[in-house]
Amino acid sequence: MIARALRYGPDPVAYLDLARLEALDPRAYQTRSPYPFANPEGLLHDDAYRKLVENLPPLELFEKIYGKQRAHGQTPHDRYALEYEDGLPLPSPWQEFIDELRDSDYRRLLCRLVGARDLELRFHWHWATTGDSVSPHCDAKRKLGSHIFYLNTEDEWDPAWGGETLVLDDRGRFPRSSAPSFEDFDASISSNAVGNWSFIFTRRGDSWHGVKPLVCPEGRFRKVFIVVLNKPRWSASLRGLLGGGSG
Repeated sequence: MIARALRYGPDPVAYLDLARLEALDPRAYQTRSPYPFANPEGLLHDDAYRKLVENLPPLELFEKIYGKQRAHGQTPHDRYALEYEDGLPLPSPWQEFIDELRDSDYRRLLCRLVGARDLELRFHWHWATTGDSVSPHCDAKRKLGSHIFYLNTEDEWDPAWGGETLVLDDRGRFPRSSAPSFEDFDASISSNAVGNWSFIFTRRGDSWHGVKPLVCPEGRFRKVFIVVLNKPRWSASLRGLLGGGSG
């Protein structure tokens, strides 16, 4: 059992509840329609979640990205963004959390869930405010998927303001290189996005998802931390040498 090799003990620095992550059934996840996704609650210990939301990176570290042109005519994804890099002056709980995410236990369980032999992790934060949105898209081909941690608590965010990730089902009608609107999809599934919830999905050619325009008051922000699951660079290089392209 993988569980025997994992650290589930009462470590005061532990942020992830690895037992909950391992409890996600890979077969159920990988066969879910319209594409593999899960919206689990409590993958962070409650006290760790509170510590993270009470010590968020300051907005001054973020880059304001508005009006940036996207491929295929898709509407820009307006937001404030912060890319993680070593040496970034983060509050200590966030550096502790990222160090834990880099540990092999988390990566191993993600590989087990999504059915990958290996993956590389990249981290960033997105803050968005009233009127901002994430237009429907399928992500870049270099990605295996993403794990989104929602950072808005019940006492400071009204779900009526939006912010939930929408799983969009086109029943195979739209090519990835297109720009459908939310209304063009046959069905959508809303994630739970307030409180200690997260959202994991596998990128495919039909993995359409997005976030509708926020209707929060000025000065309020939808806050998420995203672990990007990338294909290993050595794997991409090998495919190139074998004539398989970039994938």
